[in-house]
Amino acid sequence: MNNLRKFTDKIKPAFEKGGKLGFLHSTFEAFESFLFVPDTVTKRGTHVKDSVDLKRVMTVVMIALVPCILFGMWNIGYQHNLAVNGNMGFWAIVWYGFLKILPLYLVSYIVGLGIEFTSAQIKGHEVNEGYLVSGMIIPLIIPVTTPLWMLAIAVAFAVIIGKEVFGGTGMNIWNPALLARAFLFFAYPSHMSGDKIWTAGAAGVDGFTGATPLSQTSDGLSSLLSNYSVSDMFFGFIPGSVGETSKLAIILGAIFLIYTGVGSWKIMLSCIAGALSVGFIGNLCAPSEMSALAIPAYYQLLMGGFAFGAVFMATDPVSAAQTETGKWIYGFLIGALAIIIRLFNPGYPEGMMLAILLMNTAAPLIDYYVVNSNIKRRLQRAKTV
Repeated sequence: MNNLRKFTDKIKPAFEKGGKLGFLHSTFEAFESFLFVPDTVTKRGTHVKDSVDLKRVMTVVMIALVPCILFGMWNIGYQHNLAVNGNMGFWAIVWYGFLKILPLYLVSYIVGLGIEFTSAQIKGHEVNEGYLVSGMIIPLIIPVTTPLWMLAIAVAFAVIIGKEVFGGTGMNIWNPALLARAFLFFAYPSHMSGDKIWTAGAAGVDGFTGATPLSQTSDGLSSLLSNYSVSDMFFGFIPGSVGETSKLAIILGAIFLIYTGVGSWKIMLSCIAGALSVGFIGNLCAPSEMSALAIPAYYQLLMGGFAFGAVFMATDPVSAAQTETGKWIYGFLIGALAIIIRLFNPGYPEGMMLAILLMNTAAPLIDYYVVNSNIKRRLQRAKTV
């Protein structure tokens, strides 16, 4: 590492403004910040000092995603092995999953970071670390069978329309990873829904169906349990998006985010509360056991991308509500809207993606009313003193 530091210091003058390669200053600075802790310090004056910066926040989130990535790789191979009725060993299953997910990550980072670097060079700004997390999340929330060219278009849309037009990291209204998924869902719906898209290499296998638990909710509880148990849905032995199947892996990531203070436990908890509230109301109103309304409310937490969205996307510090009271409201409405969409829109059984994007849009309004409400209460107290 010392030799790398010396080499970096040696070539650094050429990349500084006025140097031979000064036009690549933003690119060099990005790689230097990635490899080493920035040496920028305050020279004078009094400033608020905190060890938490954007780089550290992004690093924490990436570490929290590791359990989902590792299990996702294994589950890709596991679902494939089931589909072909094979006898692959553990490491063969993991290797198969690794080879399937690797191209998704390569496309996600090459396209996304390519746009980020190009934009920074054009503007003469520093390259932000924000896409490091978005680029890691996008392959986890799409089917493993998604064509790479579709993924490339979706990533470009998310970075350009979702971030750069608003000013880059920290200025975006919507979660970029969710924008990429929304683009794919509405532009190429046949590649984002259906029984066979969730299992790599399963096309053409006679008698195989890779239906997810959510796709079977319209047939009621008995149909769901005949294929997947509660433990299957909790541990993740089910078809689905790469990183969304294992709730255990997601919980491990959530604990790490809460422990480090990066993820808001208020948003996570209120998401669960909103989902359970609507789910319990649905249970009370269910006309029969064959109705989707009859599915126990807590099942909704185990199906689809609810848990992953509540932990890793609803808590996005840029697009989420910023006030403490607003976080409770924001999270509760995400959970409630997601289950409402699931129960009453059979054409789109997921719900979590649209719920988060809708509340991303409403988050500034929530904060506005929370702040104004606090101001009014303080003024009222001042008048009574």
